[in-house]
Amino acid sequence: MKNPVVHFEVVAKDGEAAQEFYSKLFDWKLDTDNPEKYGSLEAPESGGIGGGIGTAPEGSPGHVTFYVSVDDLQSYLDKAESLGGKTIMPPTEIPDQVTFALFADPQGNVVGMVKGEMESQ
Repeated sequence: MKNPVVHFEVVAKDGEAAQEFYSKLFDWKLDTDNPEKYGSLEAPESGGIGGGIGTAPEGSPGHVTFYVSVDDLQSYLDKAESLGGKTIMPPTEIPDQVTFALFADPQGNVVGMVKGEMESQ
């Protein structure tokens, strides 16, 4: 697959409550040892993808999305817009972690993209 889905994300108004819910529901072991208290879930060895659960920015209702690996974030944002989508977040780098962007499809669903491969996220 040229552009695989490499990460999922649940962002909620109450990130800690969401982390507790999904951890208990699926027996997930989330790593929240970071300044944002973002709960990272490593991809299982048996298959599947890794993901994360965190707190939505102030004023945001939150979202559930997936991230697709692409080689050029801006060109894919431009293509999404040409097809009726809308850029939600331009290419953004979190140093030493990931460079990503978000867009909404024509129906308003939020989808993320990451530049290159994400390692064991």
